[in-house]
Amino acid sequence: MPTPNAPSGPNPSKAASEVHVRSLTCPGCGGPVSLRSFGQAVNAACENCHSILDAQDPNLKILQQVKATEKFWPLIPLGKRGKLRGTVYEAIGYQYRRIQVDGVTYGWSEYVLFNPYQGFRYLSEYDGHWNYVSPLRSLPKALAGVSSQYLGQTYRHFQTSDAKTSYVIGEFPWQVRVGETVEVTDYVAPPRVLSSETTGDKETTWSLGEYMNGSDLWKAFSLPGEPPPAIGVYENQPAPLGDLPKSIWKWCAAFLVGAVLLVILNAATSHEKTVFNRSFSFDTSATGEPSFVTDVFEVTGRSAPVKVETDANVNNNWIYLNYALINEDTGQAYDFGREVSYYYGRDSDGSWTEGSTHNSVTLPSIPPGHYFLRIEPESDRGHGTIAYTVTVSQGAVVVSWFLIAIALLVVPAVMLTWRSMSFEHLRWQESDHPKTSLNLSQISSGDDD
Repeated sequence: MPTPNAPSGPNPSKAASEVHVRSLTCPGCGGPVSLRSFGQAVNAACENCHSILDAQDPNLKILQQVKATEKFWPLIPLGKRGKLRGTVYEAIGYQYRRIQVDGVTYGWSEYVLFNPYQGFRYLSEYDGHWNYVSPLRSLPKALAGVSSQYLGQTYRHFQTSDAKTSYVIGEFPWQVRVGETVEVTDYVAPPRVLSSETTGDKETTWSLGEYMNGSDLWKAFSLPGEPPPAIGVYENQPAPLGDLPKSIWKWCAAFLVGAVLLVILNAATSHEKTVFNRSFSFDTSATGEPSFVTDVFEVTGRSAPVKVETDANVNNNWIYLNYALINEDTGQAYDFGREVSYYYGRDSDGSWTEGSTHNSVTLPSIPPGHYFLRIEPESDRGHGTIAYTVTVSQGAVVVSWFLIAIALLVVPAVMLTWRSMSFEHLRWQESDHPKTSLNLSQISSGDDD
């Protein structure tokens, strides 16, 4: 939007309080017209009959007579003052604009703000999403493809559309007209949006918007009640998680490297030793108590993992072994059970197998001492004799904690990443470049692909 040169002064933060409102009469309806911009406004729109007036003409010459078929009520009333970026601005103008995309009409509000020392600034609002907008004093640099660069920041093209002015009231620093259409192009780098407006005579102006929360504006302008809630994801709305997913992945990678080093160190310093190995058989047709105890074996050294392995000659059959590793010196028992089952066959899809003839379990941190196993086998009756071998070894390398560490580190990172990807996916679905799938390159910042 073209902006006249603003006068300079020593105390812009107090400037708005020194504004003297000039009250005139609309030549169209006789209603009052208030001019607040020190004569810097180009046009003014009557709030009663909506006529567009020449604000530079002492008699407020009518430039356009408009028969308003609908009325909009600004959320920030004209004449209301608020402090933004340390400067007091007064709302002096309001317009409502619309675009059509794929047959759907979207509308948003724009507010003209004025400070006699800082000149004009703008606010835009769409579905509860606000932007503080400033005119650019230098042109952005066009990049290859659909990007632009301004002050070293790259902005990605978001959308190009024709915006039509539907309603105006108040003062404007440009030739505003109801029904006027301009081509609007937005480039985004959240939380900022770089916008260009091109008129029918090919005059292009640039502005830079920065996303604001409605609650901050309500405080700045001391407005009653609550701002309208933000609906959906806006084009330059900052991702709620920010750069958190990227930081999480960096820490995750660091901890995973540390965990891998610990596994390697553990494997290098561990010496697995077999302390017990015996073969047994179980007659599935026998009656009586099947449980028994083994010979005593010794676990030496410091507390370490103990691995119990079971191999059985099951053939389309199964055996379940109730184990108890018992410390002969203290009586402490470690109870656990393991099943060994193996099945195979052939069907219309070909050969198949299920299960294995081998099973193992690792008991963590077993203290040294004299131990024996109590074993109670189970299986279906009438399946003959099942032979099995039990092997006990100490100092086994345990990697289960490493898998748990991976889950604890990776799962939260994946969940946060998915949330960020979903947010960016929703953002770009509203653009001229909708994403057909979630794109990792869009996580949290909307950076270039």
